Amino acid sequence: MCKKKILIIDDDASQLELLNIFFSGRGYAVHCSATAMAGLEARATFHPDVIVLDIRLPDMDGIEVLRSLDTGKSSINVIMITAYHDMETTVKAMKLGAYEYITKPIDVDELEDAVCRALKNSELREAKELPAVKTFLQKGPMIGNSKPMKEVFKMIGVLSENNVTVLIEGETGTGKELIARAIHDYGPHKDHPFIPINCSAIVGTLLESELFGHEKGAFTGAFATKKGKFELAGEGTIFLDEMGEIPIELQAKLLRFLQDKAFQRVGGEKFLHSKARVIVATNKDLLQMVRAGTFREDLYYRLSAAKINVPPLRKRREDIPFLLDHMVKEINAELGKRIDRVDKKALLRMMEYDWPGNVRELRNVLTGAAISTRGETLLDDAILPFLGAGTVQDIFPPGAALSLREVEREHILKILHYTNGNITSSAQILGISRPTLRQKIRQYKILPQQ
Repeated sequence: MCKKKILIIDDDASQLELLNIFFSGRGYAVHCSATAMAGLEARATFHPDVIVLDIRLPDMDGIEVLRSLDTGKSSINVIMITAYHDMETTVKAMKLGAYEYITKPIDVDELEDAVCRALKNSELREAKELPAVKTFLQKGPMIGNSKPMKEVFKMIGVLSENNVTVLIEGETGTGKELIARAIHDYGPHKDHPFIPINCSAIVGTLLESELFGHEKGAFTGAFATKKGKFELAGEGTIFLDEMGEIPIELQAKLLRFLQDKAFQRVGGEKFLHSKARVIVATNKDLLQMVRAGTFREDLYYRLSAAKINVPPLRKRREDIPFLLDHMVKEINAELGKRIDRVDKKALLRMMEYDWPGNVRELRNVLTGAAISTRGETLLDDAILPFLGAGTVQDIFPPGAALSLREVEREHILKILHYTNGNITSSAQILGISRPTLRQKIRQYKILPQQ
């Protein structure tokens, strides 16, 4: 049986050697290139099944290399690797046909899993002409380096490439509208309107008119014909938030629209058509509502074909330091503050708090605390009134503050203490790979039993 071939293009000599040894030991035929030009030449002579490509190369940008590879016309899958979190570059790479995106330092087990999936995808694409699966990384205010959020970002990338209806499930304040906007912004109709509608804020009798429009004289006060959001959206996106609040009689009309893209204005007889995409969100359990008879079963299954589950903040606590950094910078600009440090006790309190209001609550707490902050440090005394009478062990001296690097170090220390130094368990909780955790332990000079 012929060996599967892997071409690795990276200017890091030590990493090339490591990956060469690893994949050769796994039975692959491996060819390494340290420059883009050498990689392109090897592609023509080595005929790889998978290409592992670094985004930053000395002689050519990885995006240009990917464009030159023209993955759309071959079954070769490209796995991008990078030490940077450049969103625009990543999105370009995914749209040009990259199969997967992995950040450095590389976990070889994770990379091998990606290679296996890429090979399987190539086989399926050759046999059935299936499109390559694409991934996505975060954009703008969507912050997260945890494993659950990375899965959300990948789903955004997949769903932004088509016009399928999407159901976004998650608790209040988790950022469901941000996800809907990201799907729209990276989709083929990003230049068309994105129209959000909060279904819980409009009474049922008016919601139908809001969505589908009405004819003159359709009801008291209808003095003129009005276009609904589905007409106004054109080929854009309608985002229906709080989907569980839509009256059951209106659910049938929405289902008809999703099936046929046809609707009638209130009081009208003519069927109109719209190319608008529909993305819906809910903080309720729609399947439970189906069982209770308050939500249509056929509509639920129509919506749930493409679904994103957004993790609550308490399930991705390791993202809190990154969110703090981003939000504090925004709040500084809004309020004219100059906060650049977080009190250790305040950090510990925020890391241990369960955040029932999720990211939205975190933003509100930080804003309230920043208003009363006069200096450059966000103190625990400023945070406490917004979180209630929670208790935090007084393990830090008064006034102690953390830089962002120290924030990460303290959190890693806490998790290692919680797991009694178990690297595997700690890495799972932190949402990072074992090699990444080991590198951070060395970087921050964390000693055993510290």
